[in-house]
Amino acid sequence: MRPIGGGRGGLLPASMVAHCLLVERDRGLLLVDTGFGTADIADPGRLGQPFRAMVGPRLDAGETAIAQVRARGFDPRDVTDIVVTHLDLDHAGGLGDFPHARVHVYDRELSAALRPGLRERARYVQAQWAHGPQWVTHEARGDSWRGLRAVRALGDDVVLVPLHGHTRGHAGVAVDTGGEDGWLLHAGDAYFHASEATPSPHAPVGLVAFQRLMSIDDRTRRANQERIRQLAASQVDVRVFCAHDVQEFEELAGR
Repeated sequence: MRPIGGGRGGLLPASMVAHCLLVERDRGLLLVDTGFGTADIADPGRLGQPFRAMVGPRLDAGETAIAQVRARGFDPRDVTDIVVTHLDLDHAGGLGDFPHARVHVYDRELSAALRPGLRERARYVQAQWAHGPQWVTHEARGDSWRGLRAVRALGDDVVLVPLHGHTRGHAGVAVDTGGEDGWLLHAGDAYFHASEATPSPHAPVGLVAFQRLMSIDDRTRRANQERIRQLAASQVDVRVFCAHDVQEFEELAGR
């Protein structure tokens, strides 16, 4: 994505990504977020002109989750489960490409998407789940994970962490890599810039303003950002990253 006003010295980053995870598990493949889907590329108009003008998404079929699943030698039906951090249009667009998968989401997030309030309507695209997903809802209560409230959504290796604020039911998704790399925590849109997960955040001013503008509960969002900073500083076996930072994506992709 190439946001308007982005670039060196700009108010926003020059580029952003939609960072998804594909997780191989004994019981099948799992996706964390889906980015834009093939239907978004076939009909960009459903994303809305304001969003496309402001965010500048590169709608390339080769970058969709389903294309990349196939490129790795898998069948899309191998994806048995999808866990979404939230249902904003740039995170849920690929749901329709995996109609047989169970879709795990916090109950309050699904409620917001299906029955959005006035401030929420522009961020959700109902057509992205018109196929009728197999929703699996979770309540934001249960166990704890590294000192945070959590729900062990799909066993001990995939954990939903409530990071509300950006949306009503926004979540982080923690995945145990099962090896020396420890845990990955996909923090979704709980923050947007890599520095915001450090003790000295210095995100572009436009990005800070955008997050405040988009937040349903900004006080809770900022409190959760502080929790993320504390977690990143104290848990050496947890790698935290967000959905849109290019630097984090490139490092984790090994580029």
